[in-house]
Amino acid sequence: MDTIGEAGGTGERPTRRARDGDWGVAPLGGGQRPSHLRQGVDWDVDRLPRWPDRTIGQVATKQLGLVTHDQLVALGLGNGIIDHAVASGRLSSIHRGVYALAHLALLPLATELAAVLACGEEAFVSHQSAAAVWGIRPGGQGEVEVTVVARDVGRRRKGIHVHRAAVIDPVDLGRHRGIPITAPARTLLDVAAARRGRELERAFDEALVRRLVSEASVRAVLRRYPGRRGSRPLSALVDGGGLPAMTRSQAEELFLELLRKAGLPRPAVNASLGRYEVDFLWRAERLVVEIDGFTFHRERGAFEADRHRDAELKAAGFTVLRFTWRQLVHEHEVILVRLGQMMPPALSGRAG
Repeated sequence: MDTIGEAGGTGERPTRRARDGDWGVAPLGGGQRPSHLRQGVDWDVDRLPRWPDRTIGQVATKQLGLVTHDQLVALGLGNGIIDHAVASGRLSSIHRGVYALAHLALLPLATELAAVLACGEEAFVSHQSAAAVWGIRPGGQGEVEVTVVARDVGRRRKGIHVHRAAVIDPVDLGRHRGIPITAPARTLLDVAAARRGRELERAFDEALVRRLVSEASVRAVLRRYPGRRGSRPLSALVDGGGLPAMTRSQAEELFLELLRKAGLPRPAVNASLGRYEVDFLWRAERLVVEIDGFTFHRERGAFEADRHRDAELKAAGFTVLRFTWRQLVHEHEVILVRLGQMMPPALSGRAG
């Protein structure tokens, strides 16, 4: 994550553009607008000395190859030359007022960012689209879902599903990979409003495994939005989802039995690795597996310690995989596929 935290917010509306510092573009000429623009004259094609490829490229580089109409105007380009750039193929129109540099392939997540840029200052990728960006739900080919913090969402835009929110706590808004987006816990709450059962459970489990949320952060977002649609099923999940919590020994036994049936090599259990003890270790393969159950690993202090430990182990050359108790009970295939990607079948049966 980039700028999103889990602490409580103030309730004030965010001032994202001013905070980020990379959206505004200073006019050419040391802050002075060109004389013809100060006089209110629009450039036409014949009067443009040179298309400012380099300057526009510098702007677009910060925005996944995208540039807005307002940014082009700030660079000294009038409506006429912008329209000509689109007609001649220099720019490709993505949404009204949002363009891509036509000579570049559209980068991953540019579609999501373009939707945000089209919706204005207080827009953020949200709901299913945010879940896909965070990697907790599969991406789709449908409309990009965006939440706008405003009383009115304005005109409908093709390819964008706009949600309106009167207010969102600033702690639930931020950036990830350069895209304004709702925080993972808030994203789960939005997903819970539209998805139930296994789809919601998978998103919740994936957010836990990826260390995007903790039990505490999900409870906190539920407190910030009491009674919001989706809060009941999400609350049920964080409270255990109807399944008993596992002890460490129960999780170990179930995981080892799963490995045995699949013919995968047995790891060392509760193994020492430097100054850490890990749940399961394949030392030769430099592979660590941790099982996160609600009776262990889930308190805030342990959550932060786990993230720090994972980072240290990865820096030392170990792959760290985390699975939840729900995956251990219901989604054996997910675990086996990920493990199979880390070790060749020839290692089957070898002890850790």
